[in-house]
Amino acid sequence: MKNIIVMLLAMVALCACQKEEFEGYDAPFVRITTTTGASQTVVLSNVNNINTYVVSLSSKALTAPLTVNYEVVVGDGLQEGIDYQLITTGGSLTFEPGVYDMPIRIRWMAHTVDESKDNTLIIRLTGNSQGITLGAPGPDGAQKELVIEKKN
Repeated sequence: MKNIIVMLLAMVALCACQKEEFEGYDAPFVRITTTTGASQTVVLSNVNNINTYVVSLSSKALTAPLTVNYEVVVGDGLQEGIDYQLITTGGSLTFEPGVYDMPIRIRWMAHTVDESKDNTLIIRLTGNSQGITLGAPGPDGAQKELVIEKKN
């Protein structure tokens, strides 16, 4: 029995030596999500709070700062100063070397919305200074934008 086990281990070792070791993918990307990793979320119209949304960098350590540009697209049912207020402004975030997460903060204000209108606020990544992929790698570009819907 002992000889059979030794022979099996030797065969596995020989077979494994002939295969190249997979070291994983090295496709850096930037994505935007909620703090829990979701790409869509709902904010209730009766809340007064500041929510944080996270732009994350997935890459090897960078040697130079990375600037990530974004836009905020607001549906016709929301009004700045009444329904929400952008705390993070400027349309870009800078990731210094060693930084992998940057916040975008929005103050949500209690205000009933007209449910027949578009009550979404979309934060969309639009570009960056190093040509890194926007959204998760793959054909669908998941997490290139975050959709927030305000509901009664």
